[in-house]
Amino acid sequence: MAKVVIMGAGISGHTAALYLKRGLPKEHEVIVVSPNSKWNWIPSNIWVGVGVLNKEDVTFPLQPVYDKVGIQFHQAKAVSIHPEGSVQQLKPYIKIESTKDQDKGQTAEITYDFLINATGPKLNFTATPGLGPESNSLSVCTFSHAEETAKELAHCIERMRKGEQLTFVIGTGHGMCTCEGAAFEYVFNLEFELQRAGVRNKARLVFLTNEAELGDFGVGGMIFETGGFTVPSKVFAESMFTERNIEVIKGAHVEKVDKNSVSYELLSGEKGTVSFDFAMLLPPFSGVGLKSFAKDGSEITEKLFAPNGFLKVDAHYEAKTYEEWAPTDWPSTYQNQTFKNIFGIGIAFAPPHPISKPRKSKNGTNITPAPPRTGMPSAIMGRVVAHSIIEMIQTGKTDAPYGASLAEIGAACVASAGANWFKGSAASMTMYPIVPDYRRYPRGGRSMVYTFGEVGAAGHWIKQILHYMFLYKAQAKPFWWLIPE
Repeated sequence: MAKVVIMGAGISGHTAALYLKRGLPKEHEVIVVSPNSKWNWIPSNIWVGVGVLNKEDVTFPLQPVYDKVGIQFHQAKAVSIHPEGSVQQLKPYIKIESTKDQDKGQTAEITYDFLINATGPKLNFTATPGLGPESNSLSVCTFSHAEETAKELAHCIERMRKGEQLTFVIGTGHGMCTCEGAAFEYVFNLEFELQRAGVRNKARLVFLTNEAELGDFGVGGMIFETGGFTVPSKVFAESMFTERNIEVIKGAHVEKVDKNSVSYELLSGEKGTVSFDFAMLLPPFSGVGLKSFAKDGSEITEKLFAPNGFLKVDAHYEAKTYEEWAPTDWPSTYQNQTFKNIFGIGIAFAPPHPISKPRKSKNGTNITPAPPRTGMPSAIMGRVVAHSIIEMIQTGKTDAPYGASLAEIGAACVASAGANWFKGSAASMTMYPIVPDYRRYPRGGRSMVYTFGEVGAAGHWIKQILHYMFLYKAQAKPFWWLIPE
């Protein structure tokens, strides 16, 4: 009998757990460890953040789902990995700390034959002084953050209805942030809701981003062919901001967030501030802080984790110049090469380098979007790693048989620009591959057939349908596995 432990129950970890349980004979154990009792469809948090949805619309309790399919669940956070076991415990194990109210802080050990790190990121608000819901800005990174953001927005709308002019600053809160797409979606949904509330003329909207050019999204931008014309995603994005009269500050690293102002540095080296009444700024990500220990108790965290706290996998991590980067640098199997029964998926794996061209300001400050690894790619990783582990258990193989390199798979993104069946819209974008390959595709690094972008009401319909489809799938309802990642 084999025991597979998954740390984290987000998109990648939950997907892996469901496929493992479905594909393994009943005598094998699948165990999920997550500090959260609820599953959250994070892409819809932006709608919670503007008051269109409630937290109940984007979450459900995990325990009933896992009880239904036969997965063991521990509401706890993983604190350390012991891949060699210990003098007292011969099998590899993880140490966990309960997050349940009735036994919060109690620790336990769980042994494993295979371990998947799908812990996601630490929301590193402390990287920027004053950033985050506990300081001076808002967030939509979690459903609870988004709910508080919606409350503040409702308050601002009431102020504008009474005649006040307010400034809204939306974007990234650090020069090394990822997930610019979430800020992109939020600012357009905010603008749409202000229009719907009849107070758009009372609002100044400012989009502040670490992208050197709009439409970079942490993937180096894209090139679309539309109506016989070649359109860079830069132009695609710029037109959306221009049409909605949203100001843009790009190539920016936020130095600090005060109570009503943001201080930033630009790639040019210039510094500036923008005052605000409402600021929603995304944080940079880091690993969650897991430690690793050898059999004798000595720390071996550096064997498993990169300096940023993300798990090392089958990527090429040696230092290279931008010109030397290659698609083959990117991992395929997501298997740690020191301990081959450990995998890292979703945001939890360490990328070898950014996808966007690295840039520093004239003052030497890094201002480069980190590579996104969320949504569709995270789910694909979860499924592929689950299938690898199933085959490894059945055959005794030590090398993972299946791969899903970001340099060999595509992704689709539907970025909402207003939630309404008739007046709403969304930017629907696909790219193939995610990591550009200029040898295969000299024109922009991606296939012009499978990379495209379009804005329209149909995109909103797709976004809404996907919301319900993936909640259905995540709850393991009948034939859930027929819904693709």
